[in-house]
Amino acid sequence: LEETLDSLGEKPASYEDRVEVDIAELAALELGMIAIRSPDTQDRDQDAVPRPPVVTVMGHVDHGKTSLLDALRKTAVAASEAGGITQHIGAFEVALPGSQATATFLDTPGHAAFTAMRARGASVTDIVILVVAANDGVMPQTEEAIAHARAAECPIIVALTKCDMPGAEPSRVKNQLLGLGLQLEEAGGNTMVVETAAPKGVGLAELEEAVLLQAEVMDLQASAGGRAEGTVVEARRDKGQGPVATAGVRFNIVMPHSQVGDYVAVGTEWGRVRSMRSAAGVAMKEALPGQPVEVAGMRGVPQAGDELMVLPSEARAQRAEEYRHSRQSHAVRLQAAQREAAAAKAAENGAAADIQPGQVILIVKADVQGSAEAVRDSVQALASDTVGVKVVQTGVGPVTSFDVDMASSTGATIVAFNVKMADNAADALAKQHAVDVLQHRVIYRLLEEVGERMAGAAPRVERESVVGEAQVLQVFEVADKRAGASHSVAGCRVSEGSLRAAARFRVLRAGSVVHDGPCASLKRLKLDVERVGKGSECGVLLEGFDDVQQGDVLHCIEV
Repeated sequence: LEETLDSLGEKPASYEDRVEVDIAELAALELGMIAIRSPDTQDRDQDAVPRPPVVTVMGHVDHGKTSLLDALRKTAVAASEAGGITQHIGAFEVALPGSQATATFLDTPGHAAFTAMRARGASVTDIVILVVAANDGVMPQTEEAIAHARAAECPIIVALTKCDMPGAEPSRVKNQLLGLGLQLEEAGGNTMVVETAAPKGVGLAELEEAVLLQAEVMDLQASAGGRAEGTVVEARRDKGQGPVATAGVRFNIVMPHSQVGDYVAVGTEWGRVRSMRSAAGVAMKEALPGQPVEVAGMRGVPQAGDELMVLPSEARAQRAEEYRHSRQSHAVRLQAAQREAAAAKAAENGAAADIQPGQVILIVKADVQGSAEAVRDSVQALASDTVGVKVVQTGVGPVTSFDVDMASSTGATIVAFNVKMADNAADALAKQHAVDVLQHRVIYRLLEEVGERMAGAAPRVERESVVGEAQVLQVFEVADKRAGASHSVAGCRVSEGSLRAAARFRVLRAGSVVHDGPCASLKRLKLDVERVGKGSECGVLLEGFDDVQQGDVLHCIEV
């Protein structure tokens, strides 16, 4: 341990010296261990203060999550979402009416494509509000949300929405939830259930009370001393501010650059806090535990889910970033080596590793990191046995000239989700190099268009069909004066379908194929024709075959 601390430039002067938390974390990682801060240590801190709960709203698509939050905070979020579907996690603070308490809410998307984002939301939350429509019942994403909450060991409050809609059956839905193992209060358990109708304000007060009761039971506290830590919920590149991260603060406060200029390490990025804004867009001087805050000043866009840590100096922040980056690079190299080994083993076993007949190459750009990851995972999930999907680059922000150059050199199509072209130069470059840019605000439509591209890239599968059948009634010998030879012409009657001059013909004799090839000539009443229908007689000259015999059967084949 002493050697490890020395290599990090943090060797203590004596064994009695305290090692700061961030250095202890780095040392643990260097020694191949995972550093976990026990939440109980915050409760024992003499400077511990109560903090508001972080509440994640989860559930199936179109079950009314955003409308519920809209009613709680009296804004028009639901109307502003593209296609009526929440596309990325929103973090905002809600003042709960009837009390001085507040709660930080995370609104996670319900679409199947955003599974990873919901899992990330559950990992940073205290309480999960599970939204289930009373007229629809438990759906696959409902079960998925329950699994995420259980994995994160978060208590669940069930909000039955749309209780005022036709077909609403709260009792039936409660029985479904009991069947999934949720111990509802009315059945003697500890999971609260609140029936709501958000547009009419029904059940909102009861839901707020349920959140307050659960928070009181949990006795949520955080340290008011030491340096701040938090978790990045979303990250993006803002045109005016550069890289911006939305984070939930767990411990202490973060001061903006104008006063203290805190240095932060965020995943593999670092920087100096230049500005902070609340969820409402108001400039902040400090962020208290439990509050969501937008932080600007990082050198690059961090990953959603990254840990944010305030450090005492620029050198310390840079060292932490370099160390984490080297660890990540090592992990990437290790994964690449494992993939190569797996491919080699598959080749030894005669399997075609990573080889597909057709492939669609994509570059994914999105407004926030979580959406970019979700879109990437969704398009990759479209891959099939005949058409593969390769995402060569995933990024945050508008489509730049660099992205266009990358697409041009790799033959990729750019998928732009909730973002536009960076400027006229990028747009002109895309047109010049004929680079396709698919711009969408709703993921359903994006996936539909990518699916169409995949259908076009699929290798052609030839299927034969017999479109006509004829019986050979008589064989005629016809002289070819130019070639100085004669050819056999089959005099036929069409018994099924039709014979077509442009098609291929197969000759069957006693049930066996004796010839398969093109038609040289199709005549009816000595006239060349393109098609002869059922019941008609005709003459057929087959290219390269003069052994046709009376009694043979001709099949007209189209591919």
